[in-house]
Amino acid sequence: MPRTGDLRVFNFTVDPGDAGKRLDVFLTERTGLTRSRVQELIAGGKARAGGEARDKHYRVRCGEEVVLELPPPEPAGPRPQDLGIRILHEDSHLAVVSKPAGMVVHPAAGHREGTLVNAALFSLRGLSGVGGVERPGIVHRLDRDTSGLLVVAKDDRAHLLLQELVRERNLKRLYLALVHGVPASPLGTVEAPVGRDPRDRKRMAVTSRGRPSVTHFRVLEDLRVASLLEVELVTGRTHQIRVHMSYIGHPVVGDETYGRKGRLERELGLSRQFLHAYRLRFNHPFTGEEMEFEDPLPGDLAGALERLRDMTS
Repeated sequence: MPRTGDLRVFNFTVDPGDAGKRLDVFLTERTGLTRSRVQELIAGGKARAGGEARDKHYRVRCGEEVVLELPPPEPAGPRPQDLGIRILHEDSHLAVVSKPAGMVVHPAAGHREGTLVNAALFSLRGLSGVGGVERPGIVHRLDRDTSGLLVVAKDDRAHLLLQELVRERNLKRLYLALVHGVPASPLGTVEAPVGRDPRDRKRMAVTSRGRPSVTHFRVLEDLRVASLLEVELVTGRTHQIRVHMSYIGHPVVGDETYGRKGRLERELGLSRQFLHAYRLRFNHPFTGEEMEFEDPLPGDLAGALERLRDMTS
């Protein structure tokens, strides 16, 4: 990744599988930046394809070189806060942390402080600037009320390489989910496109206009009224597990948005969805070492599961 002063310049070559994609889509997938951030950079003349500045609608061509100039992070940003996040691993390139339930990943309207970014700025030695001032080091996300493991990038090259692992499906993300009912098969795959719900833009839904989405699941424990599943994300759409489980008739227990909160949730004492990112597996982008991390169920979910076992034994 060459630098010109404080300007960071990223170079990509368009693979056959990416040919024909819009420039903003291509750069969003390759960099891990938000679509709005990429579009802002394109509008500012920071993106070139085939040696020429292009607009966001330009369709990239196979073998073409795409260049993105990324200004350095702005000096003002989220303040470091000691929020007590657990760090399972840290080296000079990346860290693996455990996010508690109730914590938003990055600052946004209504959540300017108390986020994972605030905690990471306090607890980790340096973060990648690729995500911009509001999202330093953030490679992938978890919902506010989903707990568990996240990998955080500590330099720009690591950020892009980790994002490539996500894009190539080589960063394995496994979750524990308690769902209503018992699936008909102990192993299953949900392959259904996920996008914004056309009837409610605050929700996601399975829709023909959505992006391709794949979720694998395995029944770990049949508890009659509910099942404990191990769920693997193949793609990583917003709310994907929650949407897919609801779509097949087995919504996540405690999920008020895509399921229901009724008698079972009250009996279990659940105040959030039973969803926990408990395992991460990937090869270190610099050393090639196989990395695997596991995070046990937090107390609220572990307690709810034990109560359910007692109720159904």
